[in-house]
Amino acid sequence: MEASLNKGTSDADAPGAVIAEIAEELRFADYRGKVADYIPPLAAVPDTKFGIAVVMADGAVHTAGDAEEAFSIQSISKVFALTLALGAVGDQLWSRVGREPSGSAFNSIVQLETEHGIPRNPFINAGAIVVTDVLLGRLEPREAIGQMLRFVRELAGDDGIVIDEVVAAAESETGFRNRALANYMRAFGNIHGDVERVLGTYFHFCALAMSCRQLALAGRYLMNGGISHGHRVINERRARRINALMMSCGHYDNSGDFAYRIGLPGKSGVGGGILAVAPGTASIAVWSPGLNQSGNSHLGQLALERLVQRTGWSVFEPRSL
Repeated sequence: MEASLNKGTSDADAPGAVIAEIAEELRFADYRGKVADYIPPLAAVPDTKFGIAVVMADGAVHTAGDAEEAFSIQSISKVFALTLALGAVGDQLWSRVGREPSGSAFNSIVQLETEHGIPRNPFINAGAIVVTDVLLGRLEPREAIGQMLRFVRELAGDDGIVIDEVVAAAESETGFRNRALANYMRAFGNIHGDVERVLGTYFHFCALAMSCRQLALAGRYLMNGGISHGHRVINERRARRINALMMSCGHYDNSGDFAYRIGLPGKSGVGGGILAVAPGTASIAVWSPGLNQSGNSHLGQLALERLVQRTGWSVFEPRSL
């Protein structure tokens, strides 16, 4: 029998029991996906790792599995970079990057030619590179990297979050496709700064190392209408719109299936992490390094699917009036 954890339940221990049950179910999964092998430090992570953390609206934190172990959040950092860029330039950002699903792989170059160097959305690599360029319009690379690090530390309430310099260096050494994307957009005039400076900053953003607990805590502002630690990070309208982009674009060419199966705003990374948001209810982080063909965590998606089935947290779940 599946556990029940509907919004508003009085059983304070239920979230922990549900995620512990899911972690146990997936511990011995026969198929775990394929660990990313094009960035050597990621390829070295055992596919046996699995962690999940849930932070409730009342501040309660529930964890299971390897939820305290830091991993490379990779493209999940694009959510935080987007938040900072919108804070810097507001809706001017949308003249340089779109808000539509790409339907293509995260590192695809195909659409840039027909769409004149304007990436479809800020969550594919090309879009995140433009967002990084926007941030560097006002800051030096060291300042932008420091701003990002301070931001996620403040959101998570944890000064122990770091950037993994080994991962950042490996990304730079293997980032040929990202260089192609950046130079191509530079040819269209949509990258304004020096390509290597932009990419160096982007690689450092992707190399943020966080645990599931830290990541779920950092995502609270999107769960709570823009508020974290009782302080407003962004306004409620902007939080809602970032969530909308996460729902429609957060999983590349797998975004529609993620919405169909799970029904939560979410953002994945090729390090195997997923940040998901149940608005008004919970911020959720899950990590399992084995990926599906679209570059999203295989067991992470299974875990989230089971979680929403047992909690009713999908945004498409009927709510009583």
